[in-house]
Amino acid sequence: MDFVSDVVAVMRAGRPSSALVAWHAPFGQFFPEVPYAAGFQIVVAGTPWLVPPVGDPVRLDEGDLVFFPHGHGYGLADSPSRPMAAPVCDPETGRPLLVSDTVGDGDGPATVTLCGGYRLAPGRVHPLLGGMPDAVRLSAGRHPRLGTAIALLRAEAEYPTPGSETAVLALLDLLLVYILRAWSAEQPDGIGWAAALRDPAVSAALSALHDDPARAWTVRTLAEASGLSRAAFARRFTALVGRPPLGYLTWWRMTLAARLLRDTDTSLAHVAARTGYASEYSLSHAFKRAHGVAPGRYRRVPDPYPEPSAGPR
Repeated sequence: MDFVSDVVAVMRAGRPSSALVAWHAPFGQFFPEVPYAAGFQIVVAGTPWLVPPVGDPVRLDEGDLVFFPHGHGYGLADSPSRPMAAPVCDPETGRPLLVSDTVGDGDGPATVTLCGGYRLAPGRVHPLLGGMPDAVRLSAGRHPRLGTAIALLRAEAEYPTPGSETAVLALLDLLLVYILRAWSAEQPDGIGWAAALRDPAVSAALSALHDDPARAWTVRTLAEASGLSRAAFARRFTALVGRPPLGYLTWWRMTLAARLLRDTDTSLAHVAARTGYASEYSLSHAFKRAHGVAPGRYRRVPDPYPEPSAGPR
């Protein structure tokens, strides 16, 4: 598994949700902030306005996708001056995987959007997502694979058939991967995760590390996987990723351990073996230092964050 797929699989929790929404002008509705969630709006038809909590409204075009990696609130309206209605999403209430909604009964221009949300596991959100801005605007026309995923998701929403639930789950994960790819491709050269994704040496080391996190990695063996000298690799990795190679390895092992503890009933000994620790004791010590609680207690504590909602209510 390449490390971007690994990142998506580990940081997302529970089921995503999505909705195909037909908006009939006049409309102006608000989507509240949802802790530990990421959301998106895709303009299928029309030219609505995105109204951020801070800053000027932005007119969106057909084919635009706006991704909110940190779950920030925003408004969507047919006019930049339209008053925002009360919140339309209840973050405390789960929603079906895919719904169809209609908002308003006006006779103004019609707008159609695909919107949705991903629940993120606290403590497992990858720095790749953390380094993104509050809102990311992408054009499906500039990214053919992203456009194809959107078209398929829309088709499942408009014409559900047996197997649609499985298809939608796969498409929502695929959409998230393509969003991360498209965003990284549009970033200028420099530092940060967008550059790390494009750097052959750092990307090779990350893929090797994610493919076998239990291996007794050293800076030297990671450098060999990258094709660089030890010193050159350590400098480049730290500059682009934001932490030293072995520091990132420890962080990833603890993130993977947290996922196994929360999402499976596998034994602590198996978790230790999967994450490169020689014993349950050594894993417990590292886990408590990283997460502030022992593995057993972490497993027993309920997840306080429910599924994100998608679409108007």
